[in-house]
Amino acid sequence: MNLHTGTRWAQALIATCMLTSILSAVARPASDKKDKTKPDATQVVDSGSFGIFIRGQRVATETFHVQQQSGVSEIKSQLKETGSSDSAGQKSDLEITSNGELLRYDWSQASGGSLSVYPENEFLKEKITTSATSKPAEQPFLLPSSTPILDNNFFVHREVLAWRYLSSACRSESGSLKCPQEPAEFGSLVPQDRISMPVRMELVGKEKVTIRGAERQLLHLKLTGENFDWSLWLDDQDHYKLIRVTIPADSTEVVRD
Repeated sequence: MNLHTGTRWAQALIATCMLTSILSAVARPASDKKDKTKPDATQVVDSGSFGIFIRGQRVATETFHVQQQSGVSEIKSQLKETGSSDSAGQKSDLEITSNGELLRYDWSQASGGSLSVYPENEFLKEKITTSATSKPAEQPFLLPSSTPILDNNFFVHREVLAWRYLSSACRSESGSLKCPQEPAEFGSLVPQDRISMPVRMELVGKEKVTIRGAERQLLHLKLTGENFDWSLWLDDQDHYKLIRVTIPADSTEVVRD
């Protein structure tokens, strides 16, 4: 289906058809006379928070920050349960190259326990620590470093996957964005569950969605797997930011604050 974007962001995304175009398109062009002795400026791609609701009640908040510097994108996220006295909750830090190759993923929780995922010998390895005194356990995965990380509870990871889908599966035709009608499939890794699984993403189209009493035109994508069916809505007029997620089977809705 064709969707006219009419924005420089979409034009950059379509022209390069790579993840780097999405993560760098929001930045101003660099000077032609850039000082080679200085590091590239940090470019903020997205920043904010998602409210997580179950049956209409807010149960948690995810605060996230996506930035890029010198061709490396860093996606940081923190999850805090509503009413919890634990100010730290869960934290995640994902680092990928401009073409989506994993450099490192780290997760930890205040109550104890942490894990890391990193490339080793062309595949991925996960190191899990359950307590400060225990010896870390290691688990290899026969997955390439281009495998998306989709860890539990972090919806910003789904935003990054949506950007990847739009840049890799969609293309420009006569100034419009065209995506295949059949779903695109990605292998993914869920570090907290220590499993890999295939997921599929497809474009449904533009839809009117009511967000906090206001009607908006958003881009609807479906993210599905063997045991789940999610709907994602992105704002194609604002850098394809993730605005809303619904998970009907769990009576869950996620909305950008």
